[in-house]
Amino acid sequence: MAMRICFFGDSFVNGCGDPAMLGWVGRVCARQGQGGHDLTLYNLGIRGDTSRDVLARWVAEAESRLKAHPNRRLVFSFGANDAAQNVPRAISLDHTARILRAALAFAPTLMIGPAPIADDDVSDDRVASLCPHMASLCHSLGIAYLPVHARLRQSSAWMEEARAQDGAHPAIGGYTALATLVEDWPHWQAWFQSSPISR
Repeated sequence: MAMRICFFGDSFVNGCGDPAMLGWVGRVCARQGQGGHDLTLYNLGIRGDTSRDVLARWVAEAESRLKAHPNRRLVFSFGANDAAQNVPRAISLDHTARILRAALAFAPTLMIGPAPIADDDVSDDRVASLCPHMASLCHSLGIAYLPVHARLRQSSAWMEEARAQDGAHPAIGGYTALATLVEDWPHWQAWFQSSPISR
């Protein structure tokens, strides 16, 4: 059966900075399409969005795209803007919990942790400190969580491209590095192992 996935989050979900206009979302979905899966993606990343912004909009946007479809999925990834805008951690986590509890009632859901900010050590320290709390929250809710911050912090493609651009957003190499982390994630792979390949 065809699958439809809504990806919600910030500029990293949107793929800002990628001259190919794919970001990691376009790359991971293209890979599945090339493998024969019938997949429709909705990239609903908005530049500057915090957890509060995602909370305010995701239900209406998901319902308008997925409500009538039986094989629907949700992926969330945000948090860097919460850190950059110094949103208190407790508020970020409250927003995240409210999003994810409602998401679970709507469709199978995955959460991908926030990516690093290359040019602001203070903000990136806040991103790093938020990640384990997001992971713990997801674990308590039974939602798979992919931590990417530390691995991308060690990625020369992500960090060097981000510094060369606006200090936050990488180009092709960085988004390819993030796409690889998602593609190799067993919880992402499991969605497609249970979805037959179209012929």
